[in-house]
Amino acid sequence: MSIDELFDLTGEQKLRRIENRLEYELDWPADAFWEAEEFLKNQLGGPLDQERVNGNLGDLYHNRMMADAKRVSKYARTAIRLAPNKKAWQWLLDMAEGHMLWDWNCANHSKAVDFYKELVEAHPEQRLSYLYLLDNLIADNRADEAEDVLARYRKLPDARPVLVRTYEAWIALARYDKPAADAIMEQALQEFPNDGAMLFEMAQYCARQCRYDEAIRYYEASYAAEEGQGEPRFADALQAIAQICEIRGQYAEAAAAQDRFIQNLVEEWGITEGFTLDEAKEEKARLLGLAK
Repeated sequence: MSIDELFDLTGEQKLRRIENRLEYELDWPADAFWEAEEFLKNQLGGPLDQERVNGNLGDLYHNRMMADAKRVSKYARTAIRLAPNKKAWQWLLDMAEGHMLWDWNCANHSKAVDFYKELVEAHPEQRLSYLYLLDNLIADNRADEAEDVLARYRKLPDARPVLVRTYEAWIALARYDKPAADAIMEQALQEFPNDGAMLFEMAQYCARQCRYDEAIRYYEASYAAEEGQGEPRFADALQAIAQICEIRGQYAEAAAAQDRFIQNLVEEWGITEGFTLDEAKEEKARLLGLAK
C-alpha cells in the first residue's frame, strides 16, 4: 500500500507531494516514479489545475532525463576513451551533455522558432514568448526576423528597456557587425549605469566573446547591485565566475566562487537539502581536487 493510499490523500495533496519531491529529488526510485506518473496521467483533463498537472508531468520526465543523461555521460565517456575514433559514442555524449553540433541540419533552432512564433501569435500580449523567440532567431543568425520581433516586443507595455538595448546588440552581432554591437552595449551601460540586469547582460556579452576579465568584473557588479533589494539574489553570476576560473585553470578561485554559490542557496534561498545543493557541493569538491 502506498503512502497516498494509507493516508487517503486528496488529489491536491498528492499533487503538492509530487511537486515537493520534484524540487528536491532528481533520481527517483522506480516505484515512486511510476506511481507519480500514473497519478499525473490520470489527472489529465480532470478537475485539478491542468497547468500544474501537465507541468509536473513534464518535470517528472525531465528529472528522469537529467538523471539518465548523467549515466549516458559516464558510460559514453568511458567508451570514447577506449575507442576515441568511434562516432556512435561521441554522438551519445553530444546528446547527453548538449555539445556543439557542427551539422547545420542538426544544430539549427527552427523547430523552437516555429513554436515560439505560434505562441507570440496566440498570445501577443505575453512578453516572455518574444524573448525565447528572439534567443532562437539570434542563435541561427536570423537577424532580419529578430529585428521584426524586437520591434513588436518594444511596443508591449511591460517590455524591459534593458533587454531591448541588449537584443539590439545581439542582432548587430548576428549581422557580424561587432563595432555596432559594442557601441550599443556601451551606450546602454551609460543609460542604465547601476542596473543589475544591465550589468549582468554586459557580463554575458563579454563572456561570450572570451573577454573574461571584463565579464568577471560585470558579473561581480551585477551580483552586488542586487544586494539589499529584499529578494534572494540569483546566483547565475557566481556560477559563471566559477566556470570562467575553471576555463582559465584557476581551480582554487573556481572552488571559492562555487562556495559562494552554495552560500547563496543556503542563506538567501533557504535551500538546505536536495539535488541542487548536493550537486553544488560535489562541484566544489571536484574543483578543490583539481586545485591540489
